[in-house]
Amino acid sequence: MTFSEREPDENQTISDVFILVGFSYLTRLQILLFLVFLVTYLVTLVGNLLIILLIKLNPSLHTPMYFFLVNLSFLEICYTSSVVPQLLVHLLVEQKTITIVGCATQMYVFTILGLTECCLLAAMAYDRYIAICNPLQYRTIMSGRVCAQLMAASWTIGISVEVVQTTWIFSLPFCGSNRIHHFFCDIPPVVKMACTDTSKNEIVVLAVSVLFIMSPFLLIILSYICIISTILKLPSAEGRRKAFSTCSSHLMVVTLFYGTALITYLRPKSISTPESDQMISLMYTVVTPVLNPIIYTLRNKEVKGVFRKTIEKSIFSHNWRNQRMKDRVS
Repeated sequence: MTFSEREPDENQTISDVFILVGFSYLTRLQILLFLVFLVTYLVTLVGNLLIILLIKLNPSLHTPMYFFLVNLSFLEICYTSSVVPQLLVHLLVEQKTITIVGCATQMYVFTILGLTECCLLAAMAYDRYIAICNPLQYRTIMSGRVCAQLMAASWTIGISVEVVQTTWIFSLPFCGSNRIHHFFCDIPPVVKMACTDTSKNEIVVLAVSVLFIMSPFLLIILSYICIISTILKLPSAEGRRKAFSTCSSHLMVVTLFYGTALITYLRPKSISTPESDQMISLMYTVVTPVLNPIIYTLRNKEVKGVFRKTIEKSIFSHNWRNQRMKDRVS
């Protein structure tokens, strides 16, 4: 691969780094943005880790739905960690550089996790479809083995597709200015850096988006058409409310994730600007990962109940230990 940097009217010079322009145009807000993103990132880590611990420590939550939720939380932690730590560093330093290898690595990780999450959300929709439309066969169909196979299939699709796509992108020759008008190495701004005809690459990116992002999305839509149809046929309003509550959190997460992803990769170039691209990217790299644990804890009675019991048990255990210490001293 040959990478070069070129200023106007100057000869090309070989370079091994890109410059991530990011939010450099917001000079006076760098520290404020750093604090906002840092707090958001920490909340994301704590919230998702809390969900994982609650589910792992409580046998009552060892069901297929929460198995997928653990994996979703793990994906969200890795997903946001592939972007935000570097963003935080670049908000504090003047040289916002990233090596070519680092850029490729970031794209590998980010795209693999993103596509894996698309497939996982489809698997979660299938789980809700079986739970609501075929409740008597739920335990048989959604066995531990099936859940593991669905998770493995999600990772296999994510890795195989994105490794090929990202490797192809970084086989292109990059020249001209090495300034990427983004805060991380996303596919569209990196492809723009190529000094060759990228129409084939753009067609491949669009094809991957349609086939591997839209296909899970269509499966999710079909699942919810069947789910809603089944729910509407339930005789009691209370039954309909309970049935819908079991999938409302997942539906909100799907809307957040796919809404921003589809806008990013399928909207026309004519209406996109670097600033708008960055704002949209912030939604699925920073905002969505922090909202997911909030959605699943505030809208899920089981998780809220387990969380409350865990806190009460912890407080009781702490008070009991303190009382024993006092008794020993006295």
